[in-house]
Amino acid sequence: MSLQKLSINNLVRSASFFQHAGLSIVAVFLPIIAKEVTDSLFEIGIIVASFSFSQILSEIYFGRVSDKKGTRLLFIRLGFIGCAITFGLHYFAEDTILLLLARIGAGISTGIMVPALIAYAYESETNKTKVASIVSFHALGWLAGITAAGIANDVKPIFLISSGLFLCGLVITTKLPNIVSEKQIERGIVKIISKNRFLFLSLLLRHIGASSVWTILPIMLMDRFGAELYQISIVYVANNLTAFIIMNLMASKIKINNVTKFKIGIGVTAIVFVGLSLITNWWMAMPFMALVGVTWAFLFIGGNFYLMENNPLSTSTGIFSSTLSISSVVGPIIAGTIAFYYDFVSVMYFAVAIIVCAFLISLKIKK
Repeated sequence: MSLQKLSINNLVRSASFFQHAGLSIVAVFLPIIAKEVTDSLFEIGIIVASFSFSQILSEIYFGRVSDKKGTRLLFIRLGFIGCAITFGLHYFAEDTILLLLARIGAGISTGIMVPALIAYAYESETNKTKVASIVSFHALGWLAGITAAGIANDVKPIFLISSGLFLCGLVITTKLPNIVSEKQIERGIVKIISKNRFLFLSLLLRHIGASSVWTILPIMLMDRFGAELYQISIVYVANNLTAFIIMNLMASKIKINNVTKFKIGIGVTAIVFVGLSLITNWWMAMPFMALVGVTWAFLFIGGNFYLMENNPLSTSTGIFSSTLSISSVVGPIIAGTIAFYYDFVSVMYFAVAIIVCAFLISLKIKK
């Protein structure tokens, strides 16, 4: 590998790191943050879902525009600028409406850059098996962001740290070359979804279950088991550390085809939530969250790489990310409703049931 190629890869790794560190430092603790402006679990679900709803529209639109123009760097930089502003505005959101508006703005900004950065990483590396190592730095970013939140142990500084992390990512992108790729407009969004319908449907159902759990898990650990913010951070660190390790192993050691990776990631998730429903102390969540990291690495790398091998890059990864976002709209609302009428564990049971359905659908995906 040439020194220039190595330098570009390291810059992409760094940009991905700061992007996801900025996202994670707020996202994981958002249910707790929302609980400070409203006591309604339903309203907390709406606030959590609003980010993903705006991200859906942003990713589909800007992912398509990026493919039509054949450029990624412009959208990556615009996304970093938007995130630095909107995540910083969270600091001033002291009621439900202001927090909701800040989340919508953050969702739009995030949607501009996520598909573009994944596509840029894929296009900048000729050896596609090595791309998993580059993409793995989004997991390392999540780990760093969650750790920083745990060290801060206070919700207010989190927003300012997040904004600063996005500014660091923006500075790094100024060193990246503007790679102009072949314009990819031969397939429409509907055709791509239809062609990969079993993958997108199984991903949708899996992540509805997962996002419903992520909505209530921090609150459950705090209210039921008395966990402090830093202890919740430790639980989530286990998730992202294993995801980072497994993604790097996929670049060199794990030689499984992408469809099989995706199916493994979907199916094993159900086991995780069975385990989480049985815990009796906050630290007992750690091994199950570590296993979530493994499942995420498999389904994220397997699903995205399968799509990019067979479809326009930013459009297909944008639909993948938007599918996650749709799930993140539906899941929190379902979680808030179930927790309001029943309890936290009932949310886990719902997640297990819907993920089993997702796995059965994933078996229809052809290699």
